[in-house]
Parts: sequence; C-alpha cells; structure tokens
Amino acid sequence: MDLELFLEILNIDSSSSREKSLSDVLAERFKTAKNRLQRFPVGLSEQNPEGDGTENLLFSWGEPKVFFCTHLDTVPPYIPPSIEPHFSEEEDDIKICGRGSCDAKGQIFSMFSACQELEAAGEEGFALLLLSGEETGSFGAKSYNADQSGADYLIVGEPTENKMISACKGTKSFELTFYGKSCHSGYPEHGESAVELFVKFMNCLKAQNFEEDPLLGKTTWNVGKLSSANPQNILSEQLNCRLYFRTSFASDAAVCHFMETIAHSEEFQNKLRVKAFGGDNPMHYLSLEGFETGIAAFGSDAPQLGKFKEKILCGPGSILVAHTSAEHILLSDLRKAKEQYVRMFHILKNR
Repeated sequence: MDLELFLEILNIDSSSSREKSLSDVLAERFKTAKNRLQRFPVGLSEQNPEGDGTENLLFSWGEPKVFFCTHLDTVPPYIPPSIEPHFSEEEDDIKICGRGSCDAKGQIFSMFSACQELEAAGEEGFALLLLSGEETGSFGAKSYNADQSGADYLIVGEPTENKMISACKGTKSFELTFYGKSCHSGYPEHGESAVELFVKFMNCLKAQNFEEDPLLGKTTWNVGKLSSANPQNILSEQLNCRLYFRTSFASDAAVCHFMETIAHSEEFQNKLRVKAFGGDNPMHYLSLEGFETGIAAFGSDAPQLGKFKEKILCGPGSILVAHTSAEHILLSDLRKAKEQYVRMFHILKNR
C-alpha cells in the first residue's frame, strides 16, 4: 500500500466545511485513465448555509453495481499525522496517528487501494463515492440522494474494526428550552429555577426505562450545548440544551412519543419547549458469509442514501479512538480492509 499517499491525505486539514481542499487533491490523485470522475457541488443547506464550496466526488469504473462510499470531512480540531512502530506477538506493524486516520481517511485510502487493485485486474462495475459533511448532518449524502441514482450495493466505510455491522442504532436529536422565573437566590420561594426544571426533566427521562433491545441493547442519550446565563445569586430564568439519543428497534418510537408529549404534561406545562431535529432510524445491514460481524451505536451516511438496494457497513479502525486526540490506525488494519473490500466486490458482482 502507498503509505506516502495516505500521509499526503492526512496532511490536509479537511475539518467539516473545509473538505474542498481535500476533494481538490483527491480529484487529481485518484483520477486514472480507466475511471470517470464526476464532481457534484453540495450547495446550500441548514448545515452549510454559506455554500462553502464543498462537493461530492464520484469515481466510476464502467457501469457501477457496487459503490464503495465514505466521507471527506473530519471533526475538529485538526491533528497532523505522525508514524510510530507498533509491536505485537503476531507481527511488527506501523501505527499511523492523526485526525482522520481511522475516521474516515483510513476508509478513503483503503477503499481507493481496493479500487486500484480491481482496476489492475481488469475489473469494472464499481465506484468510489466520497461525500461531504457527514460529521455535521450528512448534508453531502442528502444532496447526492436527492439528485443522483443509486445501485444494487453500497459499502459504507466507517471504523468498525473491519467487522461487518449487522445492525446499528438510530439517532434522534432535540433542542430543549426550560422557562423558569428569576428572583433573588436568597428568596427562592418567589421564583422557579430553570435549572431545577432541567433536573426534574432528567429524572423523568431516567425513569422511563425504555425497552432494552435484544440485538442493540439499551437506549442511551447525551446532553450537549448546555447553557444558563444567570448570575450565581439569581435563579435561572432560562436554560437551553440539546438532547441526543441513540435508539434501538425496540425504543425508537417510544423515545419520539416521550419527547412529543413531555412538554404538555402537568409538570412542564408552559415551562418547556421541545424542538425536534429528526435523525436516523435503527438499521439492519447486509452481512456476507465468511466475514466477522458486529453491531454499532454510531451514525453514518448510510441511512440517508436510500436509493441503494442493499447496504454494508464495514471499515478499518476503532470507533473508540475516533474523534479523540489519540486517533490512530494500524497499517495491517488498512491492508486487511483493502483485501476485504476486494473480496466483497467479487462476491457482490456475482449475486
């Protein structure tokens, strides 16, 4: 594998909204005499309001039946690449560190390496689709799905430890605003704290005991963008936050129902506003015989690409180091991913 090419890719800061610098380089480096390149401007969207020049890239070899697909953008902050040796009982290896090494430039590199091998073998009927904005709402995938056609098979690259994901949790996002009544904190009986309303809501949420899914397990959630600007000696008049769920087949509808009705309950009447931002439903994915399988609790572009008949979710690297300062990938995992992608193509083209 061309490690210098991988380092070249990692040396480009393609944090979300800056992907254009990477797509320009890949349009040149991935173009061959035997493939066709199409560039699709993503345009304006809620996540991309200024039309920052981001685009989707499609490299096609013949009439594609199988699409390899992953995303161009990475989460900030940018971390430049570094290499260090990695020793194990099985073999001496190379550890490549830096932002995007396993999410998702490792997928870009291993998928293109597979395409190179297939091209050298004289194969056709496959494509490499690289999408913008996955980390900020899949706006590149939504744009592609709205304007372009699909195919029989889509192989989406995400850090799954090279396992074929048989099922993945869904996501649901909400904005919450709690309305209290400010007063001097020495006399709290004359007001109502929005912070206390938030605590009461979280206790209600914890008491829900959403049904545990036999395949995907428990429903989880996280609170972000939490803010209340009140001084320490005044009860909070307003608190804002975002609530993000990871749902299962058993809980997705129940979560939506709870969030739709809680603001109208007796406890929170006129004290809570809930704004739904949507999300993805839990999904089953295609698994092929002879590959290790697993389940996942993270999102991807796959749910937004509805014009493909069957989807596979598989790629090198671990989600546990993605988005962290310790993000890295092993060269052996990239090699394994490339070999698996080639195998997948040969199996799928004959189905």
